[in-house]
Amino acid sequence: MLAPLNTVFLLHRRSLMWSVMRIVRDRQTAEDLAQETYLRARKAIEAGPIEHIEAFLHRTARNLALDHLRRRRTRGEIETAGPGANDLCDIPADIPSLEDAVIERERLEIFRKALAGLPERAQTVIVLSRIEEWSNRRIAAWLGVSERTVFNDLKLAMAHCRETLARAGRE
Repeated sequence: MLAPLNTVFLLHRRSLMWSVMRIVRDRQTAEDLAQETYLRARKAIEAGPIEHIEAFLHRTARNLALDHLRRRRTRGEIETAGPGANDLCDIPADIPSLEDAVIERERLEIFRKALAGLPERAQTVIVLSRIEEWSNRRIAAWLGVSERTVFNDLKLAMAHCRETLARAGRE
């Protein structure tokens, strides 16, 4: 039963495209809808015989084109309406509040002071590890020390910074 559909579709494909094109006014969309028409007709034939395949194809193509226009019009109305002025007031800002910024600035200053209280190598290790994201192996090679030394310096530096930040939070 698919053979007659294929034959009729190939014979009338161009006329289907042009009838859809008159409605949607876009060649690519018309091609897509013609293909969708074929798929729908094939599914319908699998469900049961179609008496007038050509008429079925044209009716399906027209309905698909009209549905496409309705969806495009609805989407266009929603997109052009956009958010109102009141809607924009309800959208949270993508920046920290002034209070959060002040708190983070204070924490950064405490962290800087904590770093300053560390030996120079420990300062270098924590900056390279946590800020520059270097591996312990790379840091060890850079500083000319063992990985174990880097690990110990990092452990010391992290504990010192954590303790300093915790102490500042209790004050």
